Amino acid sequence: MSESIVEQLQAAAKAKQVLQQLAPDSKVAILNAIAAALVEQESAILQANKSDLDRMSDEDPKKDRLLLNGDRLRGLADSVKHIAQLADPTDQLLLKKVLPNGLEIEKITVPLGVVGVIYESRPNVTIDVAALCIQSGNVCLLRGGSDAQYTNEALLKVIYGILDEQGITRDIVQLLPVDRKHVSELLEATSYVDIIIPRGSQSLIDFVRENAKVPVIETGAGVCHTYVDRTADLDMAAKIVANAKISRPSVCNSLDTVLVDKDVAPEFLVKLAPYLEEAQVEVFADPNAYEVLKGENFSNLKAAEEADFGREFLDLKCSIKTVEGIDEALEHIGTYSSKHSECIVSSNELYIEQFLNTVDAAAVYANASTRFTDGGEFGLGAEIGISTQKLHARGPFALEKLVTEKWIVRGSGQIR
Repeated sequence: MSESIVEQLQAAAKAKQVLQQLAPDSKVAILNAIAAALVEQESAILQANKSDLDRMSDEDPKKDRLLLNGDRLRGLADSVKHIAQLADPTDQLLLKKVLPNGLEIEKITVPLGVVGVIYESRPNVTIDVAALCIQSGNVCLLRGGSDAQYTNEALLKVIYGILDEQGITRDIVQLLPVDRKHVSELLEATSYVDIIIPRGSQSLIDFVRENAKVPVIETGAGVCHTYVDRTADLDMAAKIVANAKISRPSVCNSLDTVLVDKDVAPEFLVKLAPYLEEAQVEVFADPNAYEVLKGENFSNLKAAEEADFGREFLDLKCSIKTVEGIDEALEHIGTYSSKHSECIVSSNELYIEQFLNTVDAAAVYANASTRFTDGGEFGLGAEIGISTQKLHARGPFALEKLVTEKWIVRGSGQIR
């Protein structure tokens, strides 16, 4: 086992020049070849994935994130092909002007440089990040979790096969060791790494933010609420809440807490209960909601505690709280939201606009499931993750944001 990753970091820094010299057509060719190889090598990839899955408990909510199957692998391949079709975000002219002293100034987009991504249990991130970074001219350092080690190694083998065929150094996409001792080395590598992006649990994001010397763009943790207003179409509201919770509970845009106006809580919860019951969702309910669901003989019901609000469940679990109107709903969201995705279900246009304009989150919805917060769903293609901060990128962090700016100044002898 390597005592240091400094040689990998140095190689990544040098490889920036390789990517900067690649023509757009060459990057497209690499990505299309990777997409084809993913499908061709399905058997080997899924076997590696099974080795990882066999090590994880069936009770672990991360297991769904780890799982690859034929459909998901083909979806990954399609994602890579879609990235290849997107416009290269680099070398775009943002501004051009001539100053009174004759200096000609341009502002253009350039790659971020070396992008380090730390993530957990999500082998799709390995492919998405590699493809996004290749298309945007960035070198990527991938530090996946030990639970996905075999899958990530199989996916990198596919990428390296294509890079070898194209005569491109493997240093542009590197998989770092899973040994935790190397994480601090990565976080402090200001001489070699330009950006660190953590994608995973709140504890992972907090650790990276608190310990990194390299600049950090946060993505991942989502504590998502849906507020059902007293004027809502309750049948529609029940379907929206059910979709946000049940369709894929292990992802960051899934619902965690339902807020419902007390005036319609009994009628709404009676409509919602069958959806949650069928999916075997465990509900942590405040006293009012608890009494309604108990009367419906809801089988997986617990009394909510304070810790059940502001909690990212990532599982078939949610909390429910009744509120006295929109102001209390907004107060609750302001207190417990992770600023990822928040929703109001209402037919009152004033309440809707108040909610959309007041809630501080990367994505704010009216009458639609929070499950749409996704680069692909927003028409941006694959994403690095969902950024919940306000600097550089917010919301789906996709190809268009994997760049920074550079000023080009041309003169004819001017001095100051």
